Amino acid sequence: MGTAQSREDRITDSESDEGYEEEEEEEEEQYDDALSDHQNTQSSSSTSTSSGGNTPKAKWVISEKLTSYSFTKENGDNDENCWVLEVGTKVRVRVSTEMQLKMFGDQKRVDFVDKAVWALKFLSDEEYRNFVTQFQNCLFENVYGMEASEENKVKVYGKEFIGWMKPEVADDSMWEDADDLSSGSIPVKGNRELMEEFEEAANGGVQSLALGALDNSFLVNDLGVQVYRNFNRGIHGKGICVKFDAGGSRIGGSPSSSTPKKALLMRAERNMMLMSPENEGKPNATGLKQVDIETGKIVTEWKFEKDGADITMRDITNDTKGSQLDPSESTFLGLDDNRLCQWDMRDRKGMVQNIATSGSPVLHWSQGHQFSRGTNFQCFASTGDGSIVVGSLDGKIRLYSKTSMRQAKTAFPGLGAPITHVDVTYDGKWVLGTTDTYLVLICTLFTDKDGKTKTGFSGRMGNKIPAPRLLKLTPLDSHLAGNNNKFHGGHFSWVTENGKQERHLVATVGKFSVIWDFQQVKNSAHECYRNQQGLKSCYCYKIVLKDESIVESRFMHDNFAVSNSPEAPLVVATPMKVSSISLSGRG
Repeated sequence: MGTAQSREDRITDSESDEGYEEEEEEEEEQYDDALSDHQNTQSSSSTSTSSGGNTPKAKWVISEKLTSYSFTKENGDNDENCWVLEVGTKVRVRVSTEMQLKMFGDQKRVDFVDKAVWALKFLSDEEYRNFVTQFQNCLFENVYGMEASEENKVKVYGKEFIGWMKPEVADDSMWEDADDLSSGSIPVKGNRELMEEFEEAANGGVQSLALGALDNSFLVNDLGVQVYRNFNRGIHGKGICVKFDAGGSRIGGSPSSSTPKKALLMRAERNMMLMSPENEGKPNATGLKQVDIETGKIVTEWKFEKDGADITMRDITNDTKGSQLDPSESTFLGLDDNRLCQWDMRDRKGMVQNIATSGSPVLHWSQGHQFSRGTNFQCFASTGDGSIVVGSLDGKIRLYSKTSMRQAKTAFPGLGAPITHVDVTYDGKWVLGTTDTYLVLICTLFTDKDGKTKTGFSGRMGNKIPAPRLLKLTPLDSHLAGNNNKFHGGHFSWVTENGKQERHLVATVGKFSVIWDFQQVKNSAHECYRNQQGLKSCYCYKIVLKDESIVESRFMHDNFAVSNSPEAPLVVATPMKVSSISLSGRG
């Protein structure tokens, strides 16, 4: 990423980058020259090939004025047959989402990444569409290990999800009917945005970010918990650090455990739960420690136990989107590979356990389910009313009502990539899943047999399920983000009040924080979606670029959105620094 320093600590717009538009115009001229040289050629697999460089200001260079492509099957890393795309003598790449293939139907062109950014321009619309169809069929087979037939697609997606395998026949009415931004909000589109940024040292080794909706927010690093004061323009360090025990006992599951990777605020944000992995490389923990933020002391070391046996948890979260504000909160949710449950810090009689008399107290498994078969849960989140969304290794996203954790009300099929993080809006109408190479945005709304509009958390969605939308980086930005950098931590902006709508989405990849306008993504007439085949993909976003890999990017609570602003400040944490960025709606 050293080549991208010209964009360091700036916010760029994927829609209005003038340099990129100029390059596209020059590139069109280059393509026209190439095509005029070969206007009589009728080869069914002829294209012109251009390659891009490794910097934001790189120019397109004609690689081959006339070339050919082919999809061939070859043995992969695990001796499995997989489809490979070959273009002339320059490109040979496994067909996958890591190519970040982007379609330009009006230009009969596709761009993709393979060690550099490549563009293919086709001689006819038919040839372009044939290529896209072949690519999508090969991608399906590489992902699912079966031919992309109608029968196999039904096997993978299910009859109810016809819109997922045939987006052109999907019912998009729910996207259109969904509530727009509240009347008092300021849309980002059409406003000149002023990004104000300041940053502070974070004392190194930042592992996680815990934003508060009240007075304070927190960074967990190798030394302890750093305390920050919340303001309308961001967070400022208070110079206070709750240090970990110096005697070798770290906050987490055991004396030998690593630095906490998960911090959860509770009880009106006066307490914090800290959870450490039991073994390096795996997130699962055997317990957690409860810290009193006001005194800076560990008040309880909790163990996870069920039916007398020690168990692990890979993640914890609050019962609802706003329950961390409840001063009497005594329960929270837990997730493991095959477990979904609620933990209660009170004993079975409802009494708060006393650490002085109980030794190492055991959390009470108040409700939940231990699944016998491999669900491979990875991540979860809760809505404003306590409904739960769970993401899995196989890409499935399950919706559970607040009254039952035993069986999902709705299970969305996977698109082939594991879900590494999941979030949901306060009202439960929208779910955001994070994969390594894209985000998937799902509308949970449906109309029941009585004509009432409900969410998939409260009932089975039937056969008119809206197709999801994908949020992706352009091939150039994906290339600049780095080969080994993956999307992580996709979040909606943060509201905890009925009637308020989240306005932005943010995710992190490498040194980039990527921000999408939620209303723009929901708009079916958005220009990104024109001339696309397959699921609609949105490429319009803003990038905040830092000088080191970003640990986490989160919007502050809606309480801290100033007047005439489209959003509360964005907080970006790197291992060494924490930055606050304000989005101004001034015209």
